[in-house]
Amino acid sequence: MSVFRFTPRAPSALLDWNIRSLPDTPLKFVLFFVRHYRPWYLAILLLQVAAVVCTILVPWGLGQITRLVSEGLSAERALVVLQWPVLAFAALVLLEVLFTRGATGVHIRVLPQQRRTVTHAVYAYLQQHSHRFVSSEFAGALAHRVAEVALGVNQTLSILLFDLIPLIVTLTLATALLWTASGLLAAFMFGWSVLFIVVCYHLAKRSHPLAQHYSAARSTSTGKVVDAVSNLTNIRLFARHSYEHGYLGDYLEREVGAAYRSFDYMEKIRWFQSVSGMLLKVGVLLLSLYLWRSGQISIATFVMSTSLSLLIINDVASLSRRFLEFFEATGNIANGVRTLIRPHEVVDRPDARRLEVSRGEVEFRDVAFGYSPDRPIFQDLNLRIPAGQRVGLVGSSGSGKSTLLNLLLRLYDVNAGQVLIDGVDVREVTQHSLHQQIGLIPQEPGLFHRSIRENIHYGRLDASPEEVAAAIHRAGASAFIESMDKGYDSLVGERGVKLSGGQRQRIAIARVLLKNAPILVMDEATSSLDSITERFIQDKLDEIMDGKTVIVVAHRLSTVAHLDRILVFDKGRVVEDGSHQELLKKRGYYFRLWSRQSDGSFHEDSAEAV
Repeated sequence: MSVFRFTPRAPSALLDWNIRSLPDTPLKFVLFFVRHYRPWYLAILLLQVAAVVCTILVPWGLGQITRLVSEGLSAERALVVLQWPVLAFAALVLLEVLFTRGATGVHIRVLPQQRRTVTHAVYAYLQQHSHRFVSSEFAGALAHRVAEVALGVNQTLSILLFDLIPLIVTLTLATALLWTASGLLAAFMFGWSVLFIVVCYHLAKRSHPLAQHYSAARSTSTGKVVDAVSNLTNIRLFARHSYEHGYLGDYLEREVGAAYRSFDYMEKIRWFQSVSGMLLKVGVLLLSLYLWRSGQISIATFVMSTSLSLLIINDVASLSRRFLEFFEATGNIANGVRTLIRPHEVVDRPDARRLEVSRGEVEFRDVAFGYSPDRPIFQDLNLRIPAGQRVGLVGSSGSGKSTLLNLLLRLYDVNAGQVLIDGVDVREVTQHSLHQQIGLIPQEPGLFHRSIRENIHYGRLDASPEEVAAAIHRAGASAFIESMDKGYDSLVGERGVKLSGGQRQRIAIARVLLKNAPILVMDEATSSLDSITERFIQDKLDEIMDGKTVIVVAHRLSTVAHLDRILVFDKGRVVEDGSHQELLKKRGYYFRLWSRQSDGSFHEDSAEAV
């Protein structure tokens, strides 16, 4: 019973967050994880083989008992003669149960660990993908792929260990056992089994695309229902109940059509299985009768052969379904590996060191970059931001402001040149340490569907409760948090939907205050707020800017007017550089932008018009 109590340990290397390489083909991927649980899978395999041997020997034992009974023993003699055969038969049945349950017991211990290990490893590998990769995929689709791969590995191994390999062993042993009694019976059983497996394999392979189409149609119709439910207000206000009912009906009809095609083909496979099983039963029975009547086999062999035929039919009855599940599981692994296990675009060098920022000077030296080779954004960009300087970036959409931040954060690597912090190239340090030295407040703060306390604590996990409370107070978030039902333990909803824009920004500010990084980056941090909330947030931002190197991208020029320096971008070039007053005196690009504002708000069309 120790098998059922002892739990295998997941390999610590595969539970690390910093996994940089995984096999990129389905077979190598599965074998990679099997290796880490090799003793356990070997135990399952041996127990399954032992159970199959016992299962095959049960008809043989039954045949031996039948042979002894058919000799016309007296009651007294029968008790003596049959004692050991019956005990052996009972032992085979008992061992079959013990070996089968033992294999299942080991499997249920290793199964959760295997799923956990695969999920951990694939998610850790996904975390290392570039911003370009993550932004080009649906988050839900990536999460689904991670779960799909983990489930696919478990399903593939389960079908192999509990269905396909035992079936092969069963057919091999049954054929060998029959061969000792009758070559003709063995040839008939073996020929039927091989033909049945080959046909089932090809039928299942052909049915797999139909099953996939049905699954895709089902997913699409479910997605349409979710989309409609999330827009019930629009449906009601536009009085489009009938239209939506018909719109959904079209997709449901496609689902029904795909279901019929898949189900009809599967029913044909079941007809083939049923007819084949019937032919095996009748064929073995008639052949055994013929061989018995002609004296070529004994009554014991007759009983054994018919019992074996029923046993094999029972084992192969669900073979096509298991083949279909096997193809689906391996297909899920292939899809997941193809989507997730791609080479990482932005990687740390083998000798990358930890970044330690003492001053916070930022420099872009001869930088060339473009998201695609044929559309460069920066060419020979040179820019130096002294330590402690507060700099604003303004310009039209696509002028390069956010791209500058992306390169500083090393979300992308430059095509040429260097991005330096305190004279150190960001490519020479670990990305982890780089991001620890930069605090970011984006336009839409990335909040987890967790409590307010957890979201703020994310800034520095080792912060004390007093430090968290101080950050919340400095961010001006205490009042609205304490007014909520559960206070600091209130859940913010998915991406913070339960909070207003200003409340989300205050939590983001508290989180950055807690992080206390020497370099602060703000990307349109107040562009979606009303002017009163913006003024409040701006006052708080001025507090956290003190003593830091600050880079602010803003649509509203009033957000950057008080900063030490303003850089005006146009088509990847810095066209003006100076303080707010200096740029106004130049009466150039920035002056015209400022003059076009009636309320201090900066609009993209204004910049493009200039």
